[in-house]
Amino acid sequence: MAPKLAITDVLALPNSIVKIPQLGFGVYLSPAEKCVASCLAALKAGCRHIDSAQYYANEKEVGEAVLQSGFKRSDVFITTKILTAAGSVDKTYEKLLESVRKINGKDGYVDVFLIHTASGGSKARKEMWLALERLLGEGKTRAIGTSNWGIGHIEELKGFAKVWPPHVNQIELHAFSQQREIVEYCQENGIVVEAYCPLVRNQKAKDPTLNEIAKKHGKQTGHVLIRYCLQKGWVPLPKSDNPERIMENANVYDFELTNEEMEILDGLDQGQTGSIVQVVINSL
Repeated sequence: MAPKLAITDVLALPNSIVKIPQLGFGVYLSPAEKCVASCLAALKAGCRHIDSAQYYANEKEVGEAVLQSGFKRSDVFITTKILTAAGSVDKTYEKLLESVRKINGKDGYVDVFLIHTASGGSKARKEMWLALERLLGEGKTRAIGTSNWGIGHIEELKGFAKVWPPHVNQIELHAFSQQREIVEYCQENGIVVEAYCPLVRNQKAKDPTLNEIAKKHGKQTGHVLIRYCLQKGWVPLPKSDNPERIMENANVYDFELTNEEMEILDGLDQGQTGSIVQVVINSL
């Protein structure tokens, strides 16, 4: 059986004193007018980890939610991401600072800042990483990492990075797209694996295997999918703008999946065809 899990669980980041709450809350496609309320609902449900990005255009709202929540800034773990380089390390660094200011003001910080994609090419990846290292060195972020990066991209960092390995790699990850090669690589190197789209955007709600397991536990399929991620040691980032659904997505700590059920869910992997967003490319 899996060890007892709790909503307060955290995972240690490699070569760092920073610990990341294992259950996160995603705000992709959460419009500005709803984002504050959604984040407040997640915090009320016990979640202490919010995942945003420059591309999402709601960093300011994430910061506003933390202010309104009454929690200390240090009580909430905030992630954001940079999508594109600006043409130089200095200019890219300024883009990073813009996000920090939106989220936590002039003298603030974020907890982890990720490079959103590897698709910009080697020059852009290097530029963004060096800017992130500068941000980390100045205490404007507590950790740095990557998103949608494969093995080759992370290995490439060794040629110039002062900070290696990345603290985090965030990828699409769920029972139907398990991306085992990059996950195994990250785990071997101590990189925390974050799972976006852990609910497969509800596209598998009628899957008979999920429903059979959910029924055994008196749970919903979404509960099974999130619990699967947690028992795998991943950091799932379920997303919703429905307050009731947000609360339900955090209600995954009163049951455990058996070893047999975990093996059955492992067997749902569809490789690249199981992806609904993108799989990483592991070679450069």
